[in-house]
Amino acid sequence: MNKFYLTTAIPYVNAKPHIGHALEFVQADVVKRYQQILGKETVLLSGGDENSLKNVQAAEEENVSVQELVDKNSQLFADLAKKLNVNFDIFQKGSNKNHYQSSQKLWELCFNNGDIYRKEYSGLYCVGCETFYEESELDECGECFEHPGKKLEKVTEENWFFKLSKYQDQLIKILESDQIKITPQSRKNEALAFIKQGLEDISISRSNDRAKNWGVPVPNDPNQRMYVWFDALNIYQSGVGFGWNEEEYKKWWPADLHIIGKGILRFHAVYWPAFILSAKLDLPKAIFVHGYLTINGQKMSKTLGNVIDPIEMVDKYGLDALRYYLLKEIPSTGDGDFSEERLKTVYNSDLANGLGNLVARVAKLCEKNNIEVNFAAENLIDKNIEKTLQEYKFNETLSLIWLEIAKADKKINETKPWELSADDSKIILQDLIKIIQTIAYNLRPFLPETAGKIKEQFKGPKISSQPPLFPRLA
Repeated sequence: MNKFYLTTAIPYVNAKPHIGHALEFVQADVVKRYQQILGKETVLLSGGDENSLKNVQAAEEENVSVQELVDKNSQLFADLAKKLNVNFDIFQKGSNKNHYQSSQKLWELCFNNGDIYRKEYSGLYCVGCETFYEESELDECGECFEHPGKKLEKVTEENWFFKLSKYQDQLIKILESDQIKITPQSRKNEALAFIKQGLEDISISRSNDRAKNWGVPVPNDPNQRMYVWFDALNIYQSGVGFGWNEEEYKKWWPADLHIIGKGILRFHAVYWPAFILSAKLDLPKAIFVHGYLTINGQKMSKTLGNVIDPIEMVDKYGLDALRYYLLKEIPSTGDGDFSEERLKTVYNSDLANGLGNLVARVAKLCEKNNIEVNFAAENLIDKNIEKTLQEYKFNETLSLIWLEIAKADKKINETKPWELSADDSKIILQDLIKIIQTIAYNLRPFLPETAGKIKEQFKGPKISSQPPLFPRLA
């Protein structure tokens, strides 16, 4: 079937979204739009990880019910997507009853395969990551690398465990053979190293007391709730009907691509495939892993007060200005820095003086010379651009497009169409129109709003000057 099903990670909804979420949302949107250009029927899923202990604690702090908190905050993530011109075809909430039913079905399949058993456990639990850690996995202060400064909880209780160790050899084969293809290679190596050091069985439930009676109830055990990662990962399946709409599930599963941040690689490359293998379901096909954003060179944190609100940035600089910065200035698979000063610089140099200026110059020359358009450039994505897009190298793709912008500018400066005869300038300008039409076509996955404006301006038959695409910032 000519279809493509992709997902973002499922964000915790204990707080409002930040600029890091915007990065992942626009990356996913580029992949979706590119697949649509290829003619595929696509579904992009996101959702709210609503069953975590973090949400319970946040609700207590705000003095509201957990349901109120997750409903309010999940909506903020859906609103952010809309603001970024990202269309989630499915937004699956973790507190949705279909999701409960779906997760209980996954549990029962794993249980019936003999992979879930009861055991008393003592361990160090990071509420931030919602996971247990061995002491050897912590920093020199005995803290989690993802959440320095937060003490881990010592937890002792009888829980349900999943036989992760049983799947060690199978997982190694799956990742080494690219049956699940992980991009970039460094993250594949990291996941394999984690598996090869030896997998231990993991706790997949918690007591009602510790869960504060929130989360998916464990089938046939009234005293336990599912561990958040067991149910949250299943949002990728429950959103497309697993356990409640089999026809839809068969149409879309397995997922073609999971897009995630580097901090949750273990859950997606190790735990999730193991649950799927146990349930005898089809494995997802690929995982793309991006890095983290720093803010002016520092880690983003509430304590430092440097958390950036992406909606504020869109309101201040425009939708496609923020999309461009996140896709061009942040290495698609590495860590990158967000700085408002750098955003202004890039806006003026690349968008106002680069793309915007080229479009304005050519439109003005065409208007002055009464150039008529009775053609459209071939709607073909350049092979080099196609290659970088298929490898999720968004920043490299945009660099290639901006090379074309620079070449077009150079062509104007060298040919000086305003000094030529009417016939000669017409040939040059029609060539430039085709170049601009192609640039707009290639920009569609990245800057859809701007690409649409350029396409409209240059479709003809007459071309006229329009307000600047990106007015210069002072």
